[in-house]
Amino acid sequence: MGMDLSTLRTLISRYCVGEENWVDNRTVYIGHKEPPPGAEAYILQRYPDNRIVSSKYTFLNFVPKNLFEQFRRIANFYFLIIFLVELIIDTPTSPITSGLPLFFVITVTAIKQGYEDWLRHKADNAVNQCPVHVVQHGKVVRKQSRKLRVGDVVMVKENETFPCDLILLSSSRDDGTCYVTTASLDGESSHKTYYAVQDTKAFKTEEDVDSIQATIECEQPQPDLYKFVGRVNIYMDSEPVARPLGAENLLLRGATLKNTEYIYAVAIYTGMETKMALNYQSKTQKRSAVEKSMNAYLVVYLCILISKAFINTVLKYVWQADPNRDEPWYNERTKAERQRHIVIRAFTDFLAFMVLFNYIIPVSMYVTVEMQKFLGSYFIMWDDEMFDEELGERAVVNTSDLNEELGQVEYVFTDKTGTLTENNMEFIECCVDGHVYVPHVICNGQIMPDAASMDMIDSSPGPGARESEELFFRALCLCHTVQVKEEETVDGIKQGIHQGKATSFYISSSPDEVALVEGMKRLGFTYLRLKDSHMEILNREDEIERFELLDVLTFDSVRRRMSVIVRSSTGEVYLFCKGADSSIFPRVISGKVEQVRARVEHNAVEGLRTLCVAYRRLSPDQYQEVCHLLSSAKLALQERDKRLAEAYDQIEKDLILLGATAVEDRLQEKAADTIESLHKAGMKVWVLTGDKMETAAATCYASKLFRRSTQILELTTKRTEEQSLHDVLFDLSRTVLRQHGGMTRDNISGLSGDGTDYGLIIDGATLSAVLKPGQEDSNSGNYKEIFLEICRNCSAVLCCRMAPLQKAQIVKLIKASKEHPITLAIGDGANDVSMILEAHVGIGIMGKEGRQAARNSDYAIPKFKHLKKMLLVHGHYYYIRISELVQYFFYKNVCFIFPQFLYQFFCGFSQQPLYDTAYLTLYNISFTSLPILLYSLIEQHINMDILKKDPSLYRDIAKNCLLRWPIFIYWTVLGVYDAIVMFFGAYFLFDNTTFTSNGQMFGNWTFGTLVFTVLVFTVTFKLALDTHYWTWINHFIIWGSLIFFVVFSLLWGGIIWPFLNYQRMYYVFMQMLSSGPAWLSIILLITASLVPDVVKKVVCRALWPTTTEQIQNADKLYNGQLSEFTPLAALHAPPSQGGRRRDSASQRNPPNPRRSEPLTKKTMFTRWRNTPDYCTFAPLLRFADGSRHSKQGHAYGGAGPETSV
Repeated sequence: MGMDLSTLRTLISRYCVGEENWVDNRTVYIGHKEPPPGAEAYILQRYPDNRIVSSKYTFLNFVPKNLFEQFRRIANFYFLIIFLVELIIDTPTSPITSGLPLFFVITVTAIKQGYEDWLRHKADNAVNQCPVHVVQHGKVVRKQSRKLRVGDVVMVKENETFPCDLILLSSSRDDGTCYVTTASLDGESSHKTYYAVQDTKAFKTEEDVDSIQATIECEQPQPDLYKFVGRVNIYMDSEPVARPLGAENLLLRGATLKNTEYIYAVAIYTGMETKMALNYQSKTQKRSAVEKSMNAYLVVYLCILISKAFINTVLKYVWQADPNRDEPWYNERTKAERQRHIVIRAFTDFLAFMVLFNYIIPVSMYVTVEMQKFLGSYFIMWDDEMFDEELGERAVVNTSDLNEELGQVEYVFTDKTGTLTENNMEFIECCVDGHVYVPHVICNGQIMPDAASMDMIDSSPGPGARESEELFFRALCLCHTVQVKEEETVDGIKQGIHQGKATSFYISSSPDEVALVEGMKRLGFTYLRLKDSHMEILNREDEIERFELLDVLTFDSVRRRMSVIVRSSTGEVYLFCKGADSSIFPRVISGKVEQVRARVEHNAVEGLRTLCVAYRRLSPDQYQEVCHLLSSAKLALQERDKRLAEAYDQIEKDLILLGATAVEDRLQEKAADTIESLHKAGMKVWVLTGDKMETAAATCYASKLFRRSTQILELTTKRTEEQSLHDVLFDLSRTVLRQHGGMTRDNISGLSGDGTDYGLIIDGATLSAVLKPGQEDSNSGNYKEIFLEICRNCSAVLCCRMAPLQKAQIVKLIKASKEHPITLAIGDGANDVSMILEAHVGIGIMGKEGRQAARNSDYAIPKFKHLKKMLLVHGHYYYIRISELVQYFFYKNVCFIFPQFLYQFFCGFSQQPLYDTAYLTLYNISFTSLPILLYSLIEQHINMDILKKDPSLYRDIAKNCLLRWPIFIYWTVLGVYDAIVMFFGAYFLFDNTTFTSNGQMFGNWTFGTLVFTVLVFTVTFKLALDTHYWTWINHFIIWGSLIFFVVFSLLWGGIIWPFLNYQRMYYVFMQMLSSGPAWLSIILLITASLVPDVVKKVVCRALWPTTTEQIQNADKLYNGQLSEFTPLAALHAPPSQGGRRRDSASQRNPPNPRRSEPLTKKTMFTRWRNTPDYCTFAPLLRFADGSRHSKQGHAYGGAGPETSV
């Protein structure tokens, strides 16, 4: 019966705390103590330990898992098959020729990926072995973090990070609160207040905490950072007390304890079940667009290979059908082989031809690509311009597989806090009754001494304004939730509050509030402390004023305002209210509204964050009414939030406007310049943040993501409450499509002057509704598609109030859209890890919010500004280099193997190799590999400074344009042409020059060696012609590889090697070189092979030059000094207006110091018609008459007259 009563009691208590619908929950026993007899049944549950795992491999699964991933590559799998065929059947070439390169590729890749994963293991171990303090048997003991279990009571000290998700039991503060920063989770570095369980907050010592007997029932782990539902049952005496638990009681892993000496808390979610870990995406292998193109090309070449082998096999049996042309006796076929079934013989021959021609698939390309990526990544790490002296950090490459993807980015998704901004708020000014006050410049109508050079505003208040002014300053000193910390440092930064006092610091859940209170201090009113429910401020006369804090009407994003009710020392009761202008102005009944509104609008346009301040005096009767309203709302068990909102609405009315403030969230250095450059480069920038909409929008204006002319479209909860989501989406869709006539802006820069620029703002709740799989409304259509259509037509998008997983969903949505654009995500906190892992390229910033983002990213950089060089310079170079490498490899292998195919028509399809085995093996490994590897590491087709100054050049390589099918076909056709010239040229020259001077006849190995010699020289010269950036290393490697080939051939044919069972190459190379006609034929064939490509290049450069070629020509004309001039790529005006446009541009951008030198060179480019033309002009300062140049339609005009400047 007792058990039945306890069950009934449990059900009743559950219902009383409003949690009747419990579907999936867990029970946690605090301190692993069983509940008392007669209470709930003790059911031991198993939970994971507290280990965090970000690595991909373990010691046991590394070999099988890595091999599986590597053999998913078409080329690797193909060469494995070829290697097995060579082992099984009799083939014309040795298994070593395929097996050795394959083994080398697999080993190099495995070592590289193993090393990268070892670094991740190392980072995980550092976290998992971190010491934590656990209460056991009334004492505090140290444990490794990974050994923490659900139910353990943990002690955390100030500035320590929470090791797992905890429920707060008690803290060192009397009121049971603690202050926490969640910067690494949601990007907000402000201090948030969390509350202990009401019945346990008095337990301050280890013994007290260890005596607690309680159970926690809560939901199973889920990734929403802002939601938690639970209940604690505390067994005191006989009856258990049930208390509800919410998100305000839950301390999340990764957050940091601040301004609280210590806390005791119980672990409820550990390891990979913590909310932070649930917001991580699983690490997957990312593949670049270039690698996908390579795989597609390999499929084409595989088809060519199979068709070659098939044609040769059919022709062999057609040729042998004539009895007089049976298989030659010297092929040494046994009788048993001859008597095999024809199908088996044909299949064996087909495989033998496959092996003979298999070199058309370049396995060594993968080795070269791996080496190029691995070695090339060091150029990012060695770049001194990407070194940050403040942090002492360089850029880090965690995954070198994606280097070329940096040159293909179309969408950039960036976090806001700590990525775009420094998260440092600065008080700029305030406006009281229309009078402007700037700290240390204008105060109380007096101009400060250090303000002599500033443009002043007439801000002298009239005689009656003094009272309003001081009331405004007091309002800002009182209307906040700022805490004062009486200690030396906060986060290692020293800041004083007022002279002559102990060093103190302001901390708050909102950095704006700290900035406002500090701004008031600079204007003469200093907030001192909150003590015994009294707020103390120091006025200008150094007198301490005390106000009793009666109530706080907390801020929320719907009201967009907060208020305090205080009683002054004279007994008057005031309500001070501050909030967004849109929520204050409608509630104001008097005050200088128009003057303040004008100043607010002016500051908003400047990108400053504005707040309005108002007040109301409350009579004793009014105050009693307010108290009654608030207490009845706070005690309500049902719909408490709704009743509180109604009470606040009734209280915050009939206000008198005092003034407004302006605060600036400092952007990171050059953040605006970086975003502007990304826009010019054709990239779309989206800001994804967990911050409030107003804050985020202000940052977007300051960082030039939104411009003054940008029309903002809102897709927010506030708007969807007024009309349905369906209607809002269709309204926005009509708005943007009416402007652009249904055409998307994908190919238009966000900075385009034509038409309206649209900016979209969406919040997390609305995004969830848009992405919901099935809408009930049958007329809704596909919300995702409409949303994407709106986004495509917006030059910038801001997503605010985003949960970490929602950031990843946005990236995934864009990735999966019909254009399949290349995406890049950049952030600095653990809340950004999901989107960093989801995007094609993930970049972490080594910020103040921990290193989770940097550790899980593909690349890590010290500051946001370094993204500009990483994409516009390094990304551009990597893509150009690797695309040439890929096309060149296929080209040189076509040149290599096509003569072998033609040769079969002249040797009875007997699978006779044209080249010696040594040449077959070393062609890709030694003779032709180093020049292209070096090219792919150091080639600079355009000067680095030009790439930085003209971001629009990035568009020239967009959409994987250098690896498109037409270019691939051109390279393949060029390879086939060269192969035909080499083979038939040598064939016909042999016909006429049959004998050498001593009467000895040339044989088939001499013929093959002649073709091979022409081949090696031709493909090497082709690369030399494509090389734009020459250094001594290029000369050494290119000419050195040709010399190595000659020396090797002389040694290979000049010595009888004892380990060879044949000596067919003995003296062949020397004999060939002793013939004059052979020398002539080599020179003629090399020239004939290269001429078409040279002619094509010359004609195209002269008639249809690309932007890159125009820059190269202009740069050569001025001996590589073109970069000293800023390219005017963005100009669309005719040249005659160029002077005026340049002047305005120079006023906006501070001049480069180098521009102060005398201008001796006169090269620049502007846009003539619709394409950029690089021309030479008279020096900028004397370019008065542009009309004489206006008729120059050709690419490079003659130099203008020399003019002294």
